[in-house]
Amino acid sequence: MIKLIIPLTLAAIGTGSGIAAAIFLAPPAEETNTANVAPCGPDAVQHTAKRKEHERNTGSDYEFVKLNNQFVVPIVHGERVKSLVVVSLALEIAPESKDLVFAKEPKLRGVFLQSMFDHANLGGFDGNFTGSNQLNILRQDLYQDGRAVLGPALKSVLIVEIARQDA
Repeated sequence: MIKLIIPLTLAAIGTGSGIAAAIFLAPPAEETNTANVAPCGPDAVQHTAKRKEHERNTGSDYEFVKLNNQFVVPIVHGERVKSLVVVSLALEIAPESKDLVFAKEPKLRGVFLQSMFDHANLGGFDGNFTGSNQLNILRQDLYQDGRAVLGPALKSVLIVEIARQDA
């Protein structure tokens, strides 16, 4: 019987300590936020109309198309491949141009890959390759090349993912 008193006492102390810690460390209770509640009365109709008009005015007339595969760009120094850069792109296009993008995807991939090779050969992927200046140069080159293929349907080129694997 005495052998059970010490383990049971330790279990009770541990359980009590755990409960006390949970109460003490619990996040504060959420406060009710009435700012997101729809207004009532005659102002509600006017408020809803203003919100819908704002959504129409700020809504985009473009949609996004992510290119299916990633681009792999080797970074060569001397006669050796120093690293590989992997890039994923998305295009912001006019909604009726989605089929055009998929129809011309091989041509787009070709010009985008050539543009990335040129960027790599100029040292664009060396050092801090994710700096805003470096990415803006690459983004602008990709946009010009994409615009040559797709025309005015292309609004912008988005660099969704970029990573460099050093050898």
